[in-house]
Amino acid sequence: MAARPRALGRGLSAIFENDNAVADKADISTMELKLDELSPNPYQPRRSFDEAALNELAESVKAHGVIQPVVVRRVPGGGYQIIAGERRWRAARLAGLTTIPAVIKKMDDAAMMQVALIENLQRQDLNPIEEATAYRRLMDEFRMTQEDVSAAVGRSRPAVANSVRLLNLPSSVQEHLAEGRLSVGHARCLLTIENPEIQARLADHIVEAGLNVRQAEQVARDISSNVSRETKRAESDGDGDPDVALLIGRLSERLGTKVKLTGSPSRGAIHIDFYAAEDLDRILDIILGAGDAVRP
Repeated sequence: MAARPRALGRGLSAIFENDNAVADKADISTMELKLDELSPNPYQPRRSFDEAALNELAESVKAHGVIQPVVVRRVPGGGYQIIAGERRWRAARLAGLTTIPAVIKKMDDAAMMQVALIENLQRQDLNPIEEATAYRRLMDEFRMTQEDVSAAVGRSRPAVANSVRLLNLPSSVQEHLAEGRLSVGHARCLLTIENPEIQARLADHIVEAGLNVRQAEQVARDISSNVSRETKRAESDGDGDPDVALLIGRLSERLGTKVKLTGSPSRGAIHIDFYAAEDLDRILDIILGAGDAVRP
């Protein structure tokens, strides 16, 4: 673990001034390095770079050059690894440059990973899954606690904990989050459901139906509260049908009331709650169609 991680919460400047993470200023030098001598940060949390934004930066580099140097460290055996500034390096290559201004620093792996994470967080460049994965790597690879990570990146401990929880979601749900089809608010709804199959199916439904977070919260509550006791017991044993639970949630959302399913897959009953004559008329209008509802 990097020494004195709390300094990192103040930003990139703080970590670069950390004597345990980098060399004394006398050992720091700036020079033009060949682009081919540089390689990406192996701890870069970002998995994809916006192509349009990168091309815009490349055009700026063509016109004005690389104004801010990248930060690198020497690699044993030759070459350099980028600590900060990978976008500038990529843009310089697109712009056709052969060299780039660089500041050379000494930095250990833990500090290097934290710099890459902080740099992206400050620019809000990471999707929720990239951010969560970076926090998890800091904890797993460098034995950092949630409190250590919180101090290092300037996030609250609950924010770090909630972010890491996203990695408990099924891979298909994580893909929705990474691609922006689901928000973190949607993900919090899904985390209230224990069954991963139901989580995945509900996530697909949210995306397909275009539900907002409030609507998704209601469906998740209905799924959690309206499944019969027998179905819940079967789910805990691994024998429940997630399609049934999702159907109950969707019916509850559509009818605006509690719905319960009892019986077996081959025979049973659907119970729909209503609380007043007007409420019954409303539900019948939905089921039978407005104008066709007939209340006895």
